[in-house]
Amino acid sequence: MLAEWAPPWERSKMAAFVFTAVFLFVWRRGRVSRRGICLVGLCESGKTLIFSQLIYKKAVESFTSMKENVGVLQIENKGALKLVDVPGHERVRQRFFDTYKTTARGIVFVVDSFSLSKDIRDVAEYLYTILSDPVVLSNRPQMLILCNKQDHALAKGPQVIQSVLEKEMNVLRNTQTNQLEAISEGGNRKSCYLGQEGKNFEFADLYPQRVEFAASSAQTEDLEKLKKWLQSVA
Repeated sequence: MLAEWAPPWERSKMAAFVFTAVFLFVWRRGRVSRRGICLVGLCESGKTLIFSQLIYKKAVESFTSMKENVGVLQIENKGALKLVDVPGHERVRQRFFDTYKTTARGIVFVVDSFSLSKDIRDVAEYLYTILSDPVVLSNRPQMLILCNKQDHALAKGPQVIQSVLEKEMNVLRNTQTNQLEAISEGGNRKSCYLGQEGKNFEFADLYPQRVEFAASSAQTEDLEKLKKWLQSVA
């Protein structure tokens, strides 16, 4: 209880201090408890190979799965992270993501750098769904868009992939916003609007949600940029 003898302005300052202290305690406790890393992406993007390279230090034969893979990844001087390879099949991926998203400290969205041109719509829709998820918007886990299969001669680089994704996300955002306005009585679009209104979509405008891009090749065991990102997130 705040001291009753204190003047009103002093009690207000004390109340604000207590509220801030409680908020920081709860926020830090929640961040410490979130030690998960979700590997997400379409089928055949290379998620399971990346998972096996990180957890087992070797390639493990993979196939389209309807179940998640879970492993513990030790980060030097940072402790352990729980790595979850979320199935990419559209029938089950949302259910498994919902199971693990509340404990996600970071999200790695794996993109097939070679097949992006033909999969761009599906990739953008899945990415949009994750970024606009209420839990993701609230917890703001760090996100890495990992441009995998860079060993392929015709693979697109991270900068090109970012540009292509931003253009597709811009089109998708306009479509989603118009649909929401059509079915919503109040037309409350700000609650789920990604980026800044009045300008084309850019990942930088998702701040304080941090989205980074990096290249990798699980097939050739080139995961150094991913490992550095995991070190920074942990």
